[in-house]
Formats: sequence, structure tokens, C-alpha cells
Amino acid sequence: MSNKSGIVALSRRALLTGAAAAAGAVAIAGQAVAQTAIDELISAPKRGNWDDQFDAKASRTAAAVTSNTPMLSANNFIYIQQAITEYQAIVANGGWPQVTPSVKLKIGVIDPSVQQLRQRLMISGDLPRSAGMSNSFDSYVDGAVKRFQARHGLPQDGVLGEFTLKALNVPADTRLMQLNVNQQRLQAMMNKPLEQRYIVVNIPAAYVEAVENDRVALRNTAIVGRISRPSPTLDSKVSDVILNPYWTSPRSIVEKDIMPLMQKDPTYLARNSIRLIDAQGQEVAPETIDWFAPKAPNLMFRQDPGKINAMSSTKINFPSADAVYMHDTPTQGLFNKLMRFESSGCVRVQNVRDLVVWLLKNTPGWSRQEIERVIATRVNTPIPLADEVGVHWVYITAWSAKDNIVQFRDDIYAEDGNAQLALQTNIGVEKPAGSVEDDILPQ
Repeated sequence: MSNKSGIVALSRRALLTGAAAAAGAVAIAGQAVAQTAIDELISAPKRGNWDDQFDAKASRTAAAVTSNTPMLSANNFIYIQQAITEYQAIVANGGWPQVTPSVKLKIGVIDPSVQQLRQRLMISGDLPRSAGMSNSFDSYVDGAVKRFQARHGLPQDGVLGEFTLKALNVPADTRLMQLNVNQQRLQAMMNKPLEQRYIVVNIPAAYVEAVENDRVALRNTAIVGRISRPSPTLDSKVSDVILNPYWTSPRSIVEKDIMPLMQKDPTYLARNSIRLIDAQGQEVAPETIDWFAPKAPNLMFRQDPGKINAMSSTKINFPSADAVYMHDTPTQGLFNKLMRFESSGCVRVQNVRDLVVWLLKNTPGWSRQEIERVIATRVNTPIPLADEVGVHWVYITAWSAKDNIVQFRDDIYAEDGNAQLALQTNIGVEKPAGSVEDDILPQ
């Protein structure tokens, strides 16, 4: 994957006025009363023999991991240097213990291995040392596990499942190596000036940041390229947004996927509104093509706009040597997956219309209402941007955007130089023809 060797460098708005504001004030007051009652219950002197092992305040006050400081920020270079210093000290002091439970650890469990877990979380700064040592998985430990999970891009359920346990047991010296590798990547990126407004796709983290004036305006979940068809790193500028885009299949998809599908089901193209277009712009009937021929026909495979379009409502265009882009998708359920390495190289964006509103906010005539109106027409509509917005796809598996909050992700494309960091390699293998991709249509 030579394209990696030169790596370079919110919430929704709600307007509450009038009666809505008054209603909100009443609701807040009600919540305050309810919280007071809960606090009184927690503080009651006689709550049972588990009192000394349970403190709900620990879960409620778990440190926030997210930050509105963008990943590509000069501040982050300072934070990652700070993290390297801290991890050097951890390694010099012997690292942290392996956690080897005989039962699944979660809140309420009492097991000797919880002491290992407590020590592990204390050393990495996820659990306050004042929590002490015991065999009890109490709410202090629950809050610490959730903080650890958030720092590693894992579901914050407080349970030591397979992926959480594997992440816990990556040795401290391996994490230090990962920080050093990513410091070099960030340093290379910082050598290039960034735009006032830009989009960052962090491929290993599978998320998108929209950045303005060095602050994160939006952060969206993404789906990126699987191991066999990786998303490239790149630096470009957004040229236009297309509402109701046509989808034109890459030649590789035609050969690897559509040809075998047509051999099995001659109605596949028609059912998915895909038309064959020749060099003169004329439509060609699918039944005139030999789908068992050694080579795919030299035709354009173009899908009409619509709900089943592979890019759904939106495509975000920018110049790219790899002909990749960002887009919507009809398969929204895939955003709920833990391992979002599903595409053929392009990047799907959850809540992409929020991102489009942000992209077009300086382009006259394109309010949220107008964008939604045009999407509803199903008419292909390209919109050139009026201002410059950069787009940067990066490969960063370790960073810190907040003091003492170090984030790690799996080295999904094996770029960091240690096989133990690519833990979740059971996903992203080559899929058979007909599988659902961002660049392939549902059957």
C-alpha cells in the first residue's frame, strides 16, 4: 500500500424560543428535583451491604474524552509529545499488568482479576488511585472502563468483552511505539498550511471532522475502505457537492462484481436502475451484452438518482488520483457497526446532510430547506462551492486532542509496524461478488 508511505497532513443546533423556552425551564427544574432525590438515595447511610462498593457519582462524572480541538492542530502535536513523555515513564516503571479474568468482568462482579484491572486502569490514568484495590468491580471501575473504551473507539458499555480485553492487554511499550510513529505522521502534516475550513477523514478511526477556525464544527461517523480495498491518504479541495448524484461504477467493480451478478441474475441492472451508456452517450440494452465474455463491455455503468442509488442523496467531489469521494449511502445500518471498514475505498458519511449544510453555508442560495427541497425532486444537481474547503484523508492511529486524554485505534492497514496493533483483522477480507459495499448496489 504505497499510497500510505507519504502520509501528509456537535451536536445539532436547536433554537428554543417563547413557550418552548419556558417548557425547557420547567423540564430542567423537574430534572433537578429528580436528581436531588437520586443523590439523597445514594447518600442514605443504610443502603445495604454493597454500600462501600458502589458510588454512582463515579459513573456520572467520568471524564469526557471528546474534544472540539481538531486532530490536525498544532495543540495536538504538543499533547502527543506530552503523552510520549508519560508513556516513556510508564514503560520505565515496568508497564502495566496483563488482565486475565476467568469470568466476564462487568459492574457487580467480584473476582481476583479485578485487582489486575484496577492496577491496569490506574497506570493508564483511567482510574483514580484513590479508588483503591479490591476484588469488586464497582462503579469506579465501571466509569474507568468506559473512559478506556471511549479512548479506544469501543462501545462504552463498561463490560470487558473480547475487543476491550485485547486493547487492555496491548503492552505499554507497544503503545509508546505507536505514539512515536504517529507523532512523525502529525509532524509531517503540520508542515503544510491548513485551510480556514477543512474536512478531515481519519481512516483508522472511521470518522469525519469538519473544522473551522481551528475548532471542530461537526464530527460524523464514517465507513472507510476495507483491508483489501483501502482508502488512500490524500490532500485536496472540495470542488462541488452533487445532490441526487448519478453513480458510475468503476471498472474494477464492473469486472469483479457486476459481471458475476449479471451471470446469475440478468435483471440485476434493471432492478437497480443501472443503465449502460456507450461512447456516443447512447443507452445500450443489457440483453445485447454477452455477460459470460472474458472481458467486461467497454460501456459506462450508470445508476439513476434515487433512494437505492449507491450514493443515495449526496456526493462530495474533489480531485483525487484514486478517483475516490465522500457520499451518502442507502445502507444506514452499517454505521452502527463497531468495525466500519466496509467500502471499496470511498468514504460514506453518516448524517451527511449536516456536513453538506456546513459545506454550502457560504454558497448563496443553499439553505438547509433548499437542499432538502432539491433532494426530494430526485433531479441531479451539481453545486460548485463558493469558497475554499480543504479535504484531508489521514491515517492516524494514536493522538491526543485533550490534555491527558490519549486516543488509540487499531492499525487496520498494518502501517504502524507491529502486528499486535492490528487486532481486528478478522474483518475487511475480500468479499464475494454481490456483497453490499458503498460502491456496490444491494442485490
